[in-house]
Amino acid sequence: MAETVPSGLLEACVVLGVSNERLKELALLQGEVEEPLVEAEVLQVHAPPFVTKESSRNATQHFSRAQRRRSFKKKREQPVSTISASNQTKEPVVSGSDDLSVPQSIDLIALPQLCFPDGLRITGESREDYYHFLVFTDVFGNQTHGVVAQYCRPVHCVTDNGIYQNGLRLNKLQRLFTTYSICIISKYPYYNALRDCLSSFLLQLKTSRMCEFEEQVKEFSAKLALVPIPPPGPLHVVFNLRPFQIELPSRLDVDRPVMDLDLHLPFLCFKPKQILQIIISILMEQRVVFLSTDWARLTLFAECFMIFIHPLRWQHPFVPVLSRQMLDFIMAPTAFLMGCHTAHFKEVAEELDDLVVIDLDQGTVLSSISNRLELPDVPLTARDCFIFRGEGLQLHYDLDVCCAGSRTDINELRAHRRQWQHKVNTVILNITMELIVNIFSEVCDFLNYEHRVFNSEEFLRSREATDHKFYKKVLDTHIFHSFLRDRLNRKNDAFTRMQLNIRSETRRMRALTESPHRPMMEGICKYVRPENGLNSRLGVSMPNLADHRLLAVPVRQTSMRTMPFHSGSWSPSRPIKTFKLPEFPPPLAYQYVQSYYNDLIKELSKAISTATPDDSALLARYYYLRGLVNSVAGKRVDALGDFQSLYKTDMDIFPAKLLNVLVESLPVEERRMAERRPDLNRLISQVKRENERERARPIDDGTVKRFELPKKHLHMEDFVQRVQESGIVKDQGTIQRLFEALTVGQQKQVDPETFCFFYNFWKETEAAAQDVDLPVVVLEHLVKDECVYKLSSSVKTSHGVGKIAMTQRRLFLLTEGRPGYVEITKFRDIEDVKISSTPFLLLRIPTLKITTSLRKETFEANLKSECDLWHLMIKEMWAGRKMADEHKDPQFMEQALTNALLMDAVVGCLQSQKAIFAATKLAYFDKKKLEVPMMVPKTTSETLKHKINPSLDQTSPQAVDVLLYTPGQLSVSSLDGGGNPKLWCALSNGKVLVFDAASWSMQKNSVQVGKSRLNCMLAVNQQQLWIGSKDSFIYIINPRSVSCNKQLTEHRCEVTGLALEERTDKFSQTLAYSCSEDGSVIVWDVSTLQVRRQFRVSCHRLQSVQIHTGMVWCCGGDCVLEVRRNGTVHRKVSLPDHLLGSPRGFSCFLLFNESEQLWTGLADAGELCVCDCRDLNKPFIRIQLKDCTGVVCMIRVKNQIWVGCQGKTRGKIYVVNTERYTVEKELMAHDDSVQTLCSAEDRYVLSGAARADGKIGIWKVE
Repeated sequence: MAETVPSGLLEACVVLGVSNERLKELALLQGEVEEPLVEAEVLQVHAPPFVTKESSRNATQHFSRAQRRRSFKKKREQPVSTISASNQTKEPVVSGSDDLSVPQSIDLIALPQLCFPDGLRITGESREDYYHFLVFTDVFGNQTHGVVAQYCRPVHCVTDNGIYQNGLRLNKLQRLFTTYSICIISKYPYYNALRDCLSSFLLQLKTSRMCEFEEQVKEFSAKLALVPIPPPGPLHVVFNLRPFQIELPSRLDVDRPVMDLDLHLPFLCFKPKQILQIIISILMEQRVVFLSTDWARLTLFAECFMIFIHPLRWQHPFVPVLSRQMLDFIMAPTAFLMGCHTAHFKEVAEELDDLVVIDLDQGTVLSSISNRLELPDVPLTARDCFIFRGEGLQLHYDLDVCCAGSRTDINELRAHRRQWQHKVNTVILNITMELIVNIFSEVCDFLNYEHRVFNSEEFLRSREATDHKFYKKVLDTHIFHSFLRDRLNRKNDAFTRMQLNIRSETRRMRALTESPHRPMMEGICKYVRPENGLNSRLGVSMPNLADHRLLAVPVRQTSMRTMPFHSGSWSPSRPIKTFKLPEFPPPLAYQYVQSYYNDLIKELSKAISTATPDDSALLARYYYLRGLVNSVAGKRVDALGDFQSLYKTDMDIFPAKLLNVLVESLPVEERRMAERRPDLNRLISQVKRENERERARPIDDGTVKRFELPKKHLHMEDFVQRVQESGIVKDQGTIQRLFEALTVGQQKQVDPETFCFFYNFWKETEAAAQDVDLPVVVLEHLVKDECVYKLSSSVKTSHGVGKIAMTQRRLFLLTEGRPGYVEITKFRDIEDVKISSTPFLLLRIPTLKITTSLRKETFEANLKSECDLWHLMIKEMWAGRKMADEHKDPQFMEQALTNALLMDAVVGCLQSQKAIFAATKLAYFDKKKLEVPMMVPKTTSETLKHKINPSLDQTSPQAVDVLLYTPGQLSVSSLDGGGNPKLWCALSNGKVLVFDAASWSMQKNSVQVGKSRLNCMLAVNQQQLWIGSKDSFIYIINPRSVSCNKQLTEHRCEVTGLALEERTDKFSQTLAYSCSEDGSVIVWDVSTLQVRRQFRVSCHRLQSVQIHTGMVWCCGGDCVLEVRRNGTVHRKVSLPDHLLGSPRGFSCFLLFNESEQLWTGLADAGELCVCDCRDLNKPFIRIQLKDCTGVVCMIRVKNQIWVGCQGKTRGKIYVVNTERYTVEKELMAHDDSVQTLCSAEDRYVLSGAARADGKIGIWKVE
């Protein structure tokens, strides 16, 4: 039980009061001073470890009380303190040194003042017990928490010569009452639980003799030190301290603190509007002071508001309790949150201004200089929603138990009260989290993650004018800066989860495009057309991609008054389990403590053996607790084994720091024992690697930059970064073309003035587009996701006088006079665009002519000086539309729109003759149609239904390494992460994206699984999705929560293949197979994630594994092996003779049970080889694939084989007839090799391309 192991519930227990020597002096002054005010002293300090193995060897079998007590008593060599009959006090006489055993994190100097904030008096009558709470913060911001119990004891002052009062000998005993404080200090804010512990202990203490006082306090402290802290999750720890059964709740989440207080207390004292004012004061980092006549309320209320603003964290002084001697803290010039007694505050209130004064007793929120608090309000929607929800809270426990009978058992009554409080706390947590999300959710749209930049100006510009004052104050605070750091680090906390849950489907769709910020028609119209609704059948099947309506997602317009509230909206609700600790032993005897630990380990082992494998979250908490107890008990190797089990149950609670301490503290013999176990040897090696990475990792201060316009000339690299930071566009290729446009005819650098003009013009045109006021008659002709991006000046056209408007779909004329709508053309219907001139008097006016397929007459517009720009923009939009239609890739249209708007900004900022020529540098699609044919081969066009770009949030395309389709589940609600089918997409460097396969919208943020390439995926069941990685790990994702918290670490090399063996009957266990490139094959029990067996096959780079008719088929580079379950080779298929010299050999294979054929693809040859499994001596059937340089992947769909290849110029897909062994279709799929294929219910095939293309193709199966 070394000091380096984790502490339990107790950090220290401190007893404060008046010493016996001082009491003797007071007896002589009794009567001279009425209830004298004395200075409290630290009398005892008890801190773990209370017993050690070494102390047990040196001590006798029965410890004497004096031996146990000596090291914790205060020295009496210093002079005692004197009485203070007034408010004057002297410096405390106790420091944290001498022979007190004091933890380094605890400062005893101020503790007497905090434990007796009203001062300590010797009285002639007893007082009731009193409890209050403390928070201690060190210079690094680490907090410890204290619960203080004050109780009175009668004291008999007896001298050597008798009993004296005022120097006269008395015949009878004079009774005095003094107050002692017992302060329990813990690293965890278990306010209610520690108050219950002290309440239980005081019952025992009041019936004991004074001579037993110190011994009882020490035993009580030692018991609390034996209580382990539960990890985050659905398991609470329960223990007995008679007459109470005390429960330690776990943290709700890894990123949240312990929450053991009643969150509804502020709602009992304040109205929701006032609570909102307090939250605003904290968010704006005001100087906040809580006032109350009850010291206990100060800390509880302050801690409640710290929870209300989560995940934002208070960064300034936090002192909820100020004693009378500490009132000068309120004079601090910085922001702070402090609390003091109402009577004390009046002494300094007149000298202070600009304070937010919160009176907990009166329920008022005021300024120290006026009766009103003048602070900007939060945005209207967030305010109204919070007030509405707050007013609907049910906060009175007595109302809920009116119909219940009286409970006769105190612990049953307390458990029922805790259950009610848990429900109330959960609702309040969601209300406050919803408030924070409503205020700050849009912040993430203005972050540049690559360069860690927040564009605050653009964010403010996107807010309502009435909200600017609020945001300007909040955006400059330390608390918001810390929040930005977490967002840029992509922290997956409660804020992120709720943000994803409440974010509308439309915003998710918009996040998939690169369109500049413009208002959509659905935001203007405020209605949804019923024909845009999704078909209900899409909940469990693929969409019909021929229906364009299914790609438009409905927006639900719901009244706030009827808005449903889901109590689990930020974290899935899970049933809470409790684990009861054994009865406490005599806590100061080593052998009894060890016996207690052994009993606790046995109980945890029993719980582990009885837990069902499906409940891995609960199982992980048992492993964690057992590992914790083993480490405290000195069983380090067993502790390592328990923590190793967390890889397979829940990595979120993996104690990396504790594990590091355990590994470093292993004695030589125990280290040898651990290294002899393969699993622990891997764990130790991984700890070493992580430590090396940590030391090699550069120090990142986590700074967040605000976007600023440049002040010096920008070369290409700097220009690319600055444009990406601005949020205008991310794609490097587009930015490089923009650089060429802005530097036409000059040195290849952009001066700061040009950049400033360009940026401001872009923002001005964006704002102008948002201010376009379209009449209702025009809105009726536009679809809900359509918005106006460009509006011309008033011009004469062949359809009348008006302004030409451009959306992403069409051109239309906004007629003048009586406002009206005249459609010019949709971009896909254009046949020709050209410029001519029209005579007018002695002049010739440039005229734009547009020919469309739907009208015989040509549209003409006298655009004058705007003609050249509109000509370029329309041609680019036309070319983009054509390519988007031909390639079934809507991103082409989005990119063309961005190019057209950049042309507009370039012309607007350059204002010179070369402006139009410069804008031509951005005509990407208009030039591309001249360089390569726009027409896609007919077969490809008919088969290709849609394309998705999963790299839109990246600065450059990423390779699509693996794709997996999982069908929807009718029995799973959308709130639980189920419902619609999903498409799982593995990108480079361990990033996994999830798409809703009913709408092709991104469903969740990316999930990071390691940092290496991902090779394979397997949907094992509804709770597990396995991913094999190049780093030798198998990562397990929960498909419902889309989170990765499990790993399988048994492989030594790159995991290359996964397969699932179908269950032969309902009683058999599901088995999964995994293989790695070194030839290892491991068979897993899916329910327990334990290794059933493993074997090694002999081949060159094992690449995949499949299970057929009870046999294991393994594909290596040089052969395909049929292996029995015990690992012995049954048959072997070698490379064809003509390919024996191939450096890579086989790349993939397929088996057909009905025809008993083995289909193989070759990495270095454009052919398939088909082998007859009934007679391996028969020659291969060879199928040539034209223009293919190597087969990458293949899948079976119905009676076809779809083969993904690397072509000579681009990636191709070949559809092969399995009966005739011929290629039926040759599809021009991607601009790079086809890396992966997967089938969606045999209706569609999805293909993923390598990095040069980086897109997903969706193909129809015939």
